[in-house]
Amino acid sequence: MFRIEAEVDKGRRDLLRARLRDTNTAASPVLAALRGTPGEREVPLHVWALDSSGDLAGGLVGHTWTTWLHVTYLWVDTPHRGTGLGSRLLAEAEHLATTARACTAARLETWDFQAPRFYEKQGYDVVCVIPDYPPGITEYTLTKRLVPQGVVSTP
Repeated sequence: MFRIEAEVDKGRRDLLRARLRDTNTAASPVLAALRGTPGEREVPLHVWALDSSGDLAGGLVGHTWTTWLHVTYLWVDTPHRGTGLGSRLLAEAEHLATTARACTAARLETWDFQAPRFYEKQGYDVVCVIPDYPPGITEYTLTKRLVPQGVVSTP
């Protein structure tokens, strides 16, 4: 017999996360090899663009984990859209991820009314499409293989 509860409990959440991490580590040699290394932790990566007044013109918030850059947010203020600022922010994040953090790939999620075509123009490939998430909107997951600086990619 079990008692089922539905409440926010940070202590239980942390215990669950630790137990899941232990289970995953036991099942995966890759995750086991990461235990106790710097690659095990998510490391924030933020890139900001300020206009001539020092106001926020755009920014990118993400993190790196293992050899992946995960872009969580990329936003450019309306007057600066179409100027290449979004491309510059993304390129800088990718540059930092490859040169300072040895990342070899990137991932992100975006909605159909946001920027899936923009990301495809930046070399990202759609790997997942979720219709009606939320209802009436389609969510896309995109990934990109990153080339470390100074390395020439061959097909």
